[in-house]
Amino acid sequence: MTPGLMIAAPASGTGKTTVMLGLLRALRDDGVAVQPFKSGPDYIDPAFHTAASGRRSFNLDSWAMPEDMLHSLAGHACDADLVLAEGSMGLFDGVASAGATGNGASADVARRMGWPVVLVVDVSGQAQSAAATALGFARYDPDLRIAGVILNRVASPRHERLARSGMAAVGLPVLGVLPRRGDLTLPERHLGLVQATEHADLDTRIAAYATFLRAHVDLPALRAAAACASRTPTAPWRFAPPAQRIALAQDAAFSFTYPHILDAWRGAGAEILPFSPLADEAPGRHADLVWLPGGYPELHAGRLAAAATFRAGLVDHARTRPIHGECGGYMALGEALIDAEGTRHRMAGLLGLVASYAQRRMHLGYRHATLLSPMAGLPGGTALRGHEFHYSTILDQPDTALAHVVDAEGTAVAETGSCRDRVSGTFFHLIAPAQ
Repeated sequence: MTPGLMIAAPASGTGKTTVMLGLLRALRDDGVAVQPFKSGPDYIDPAFHTAASGRRSFNLDSWAMPEDMLHSLAGHACDADLVLAEGSMGLFDGVASAGATGNGASADVARRMGWPVVLVVDVSGQAQSAAATALGFARYDPDLRIAGVILNRVASPRHERLARSGMAAVGLPVLGVLPRRGDLTLPERHLGLVQATEHADLDTRIAAYATFLRAHVDLPALRAAAACASRTPTAPWRFAPPAQRIALAQDAAFSFTYPHILDAWRGAGAEILPFSPLADEAPGRHADLVWLPGGYPELHAGRLAAAATFRAGLVDHARTRPIHGECGGYMALGEALIDAEGTRHRMAGLLGLVASYAQRRMHLGYRHATLLSPMAGLPGGTALRGHEFHYSTILDQPDTALAHVVDAEGTAVAETGSCRDRVSGTFFHLIAPAQ
């Protein structure tokens, strides 16, 4: 097994993504083959990991994925020298009730994989007190090892001395000290970071992160802290593709696809046929299924409304073959999308959904769905696990409910998805079949 580390933090916003990207690039530049992973249901960060490391990054999710699937995906590291996994939110943040394998927290993934944790601690506004926080994290779960800390946003040499003295008092190694730098940030929008493909200067940014991390982190000590569980990877995870030829929308409006889903479809022999709705391209005429993933259609609603060739291609396909949309893709299949300024934009009209960003409301959390009708080649009765994250409000949804959907606590949610003839859509992003 390849040794690894979980790069995590006490909370969101501590700078762990910058640390992750800088470490990936710095180690790659040293000739180390580093396999990145992302803990939890994040479809944006893995693209940044790939840009920094040169290797595809995969999600690991202990709530949505069965145990064998987790270890199968971890097998992508079998030809690497080191694993670096980026945590999500705070280290122990997950759902209150564990799923089939765990509660989805980064700590849960790290424990199952045998990866020690490097805790990125934002020490701004405190000094020795940061050690109390780090000590609490080190003692919270006796089965999880905190390998050390990286102190972030350190204001001065004196601040560093005080913070270091606190960590020394509780016996936690300091693996790095990062001075406060306001320029080493990535821009964000409402669903997280601005996507990797939208940064013309992304490689320059990542190179700057690597230079910064190399200057302030003990890379040999960090590598020496890595470890792994004794369990060997299982056979490759299999997920039968919903069709043989899948037309997949891929551009700035539709990019939220989980790498493990596409990897499994290709591994099972499916042909992925990418096309761009923003370029007014129709899906491939010989496709058996059209799949519209999530993304940011609300930022491009005017262009989508004007994409006549795209809409005509969808209508033609739906006459004989299935179409499915996830979240943003679901909205694009609807009757209309109202942007944040209140402007109503015509969408494909294959479903009756009208969604509005002018009336913002956050929808966030894991979803367990049992299909009430067929969906993109999957029969009714199929149980699926996924995750929902959007800020839109449903104004109208006149079509048949697609699924019975509950959250991680088993409470029914109103966003059931919908279907009409061969067209279906959900607000949750599929992660894996439920077992």
